[in-house]
Amino acid sequence: MDLLRALHDLSFNTWSLARLFPNPFILACFVLLLWSIPVALRGVVDRGFVLLTRLSWAIFFLYGLSGVLLAFSGLKVASAVTEAGKTVTRYGFLPDPKRNLEHWMYTVFALASLYFVEVLIAGKLIDRRKGLYFLPVVTLFLWGCAYMIGRVAIFPGE
Repeated sequence: MDLLRALHDLSFNTWSLARLFPNPFILACFVLLLWSIPVALRGVVDRGFVLLTRLSWAIFFLYGLSGVLLAFSGLKVASAVTEAGKTVTRYGFLPDPKRNLEHWMYTVFALASLYFVEVLIAGKLIDRRKGLYFLPVVTLFLWGCAYMIGRVAIFPGE
């Protein structure tokens, strides 16, 4: 259980880096966003971009699997429950129970965005060249969802 919690809570501890990409999944999505702009302009997907997309899938899978296993054991996100013996969360905020559902919602949005990136790369839904023009928009949405997954786990809502 402690290994799952440590894996799911893995984050960068430097304050300056934690603002843009607090954990490896958000960092991978941010690099994917930056890399998608030249891919969209050129209209050609290089092998490195595909590799980074698959790496993002792997990181998402590790975070997602550990999160699902933690949820099956009865745990919720830190912003939704109080710390043992206190009236605040482990980050010092008042608990907000609806944040647990928001955490799951953004996770589903990130999963759908990763899938849509794969669809655009493969050219299955629309023509590959035309579809790549939408790649920066999809990866921006992916990065936003990944960022919000972490944000709602820590900070309360209103």
